[in-house]
Amino acid sequence: MALSTPDGGSIRDDVTAPRSPGAPDPLREAADVMRAVRDRCVWTQQIDHRALVPYLVEESAELIDAVEDGSREELREELGDLLWQVLFHSEIASRDEDDPFDIDDVARGLTDKMVRRHPHVFGDAVATTPEEVLVHWNAAKAAEKHQRRSVLDGVSERMPSLALAQKLLSKASQVGLSRTVPAPLSLRPQSGDETAGNTQGLVPPLSSHGEVPGRLASEAELGDALLGLVATARANGWDAERALRERLRGLERDIRAAEGTPEDLEG
Repeated sequence: MALSTPDGGSIRDDVTAPRSPGAPDPLREAADVMRAVRDRCVWTQQIDHRALVPYLVEESAELIDAVEDGSREELREELGDLLWQVLFHSEIASRDEDDPFDIDDVARGLTDKMVRRHPHVFGDAVATTPEEVLVHWNAAKAAEKHQRRSVLDGVSERMPSLALAQKLLSKASQVGLSRTVPAPLSLRPQSGDETAGNTQGLVPPLSSHGEVPGRLASEAELGDALLGLVATARANGWDAERALRERLRGLERDIRAAEGTPEDLEG
């Protein structure tokens, strides 16, 4: 069914900015370059979707670095590199013998989906708060995914473990599962002896009951403690994965500082 604006016009006309005749279309040029590379580059010709996955992971990680710790120039470049991955996969898909689709199909599907999920922008629905926007989004998504039988459908097990934990905690709350999920942990200030070697001055309790941590007796207890920390992140609106990444960046800087200059290493 074609989408339309409240006044009966075409939704695609409503969201697409007019382009003067003969004006360059950089996105189309990028897609054309990708097609030419696929046609003429022997390395590119032997790549399939699965072989391209490691590059997608790498480019995604580099974009995250640029967002969180890079310059505007680096951000623009890494966005382009990730776009190249989208164009690459789309070009591969366009040559599939059984079920081909190209970048235009991808873009068209994306546009239609985003219009459906923003009825307060392109329809008659009203949303004056972020919470109301999420209600519309989730309702539209549920209608699209009506064939799904579980809240876990569509959750990738290949997500980084902390990000997956945070997602699963959200899903658990949707089904009222609280008894078997660790509660957010409270953080208590450490004493002077405890803070030795720990610049944060905080230590998480092990259990969901706020107990002071002792020795971990097993990997299972470690898993419970980690999940409790992720629950704490979710309860506070923090991103557990980003928190760890940023802390690791600090550790990397400390390591590099401790290594000294290249001259020190050579000596």
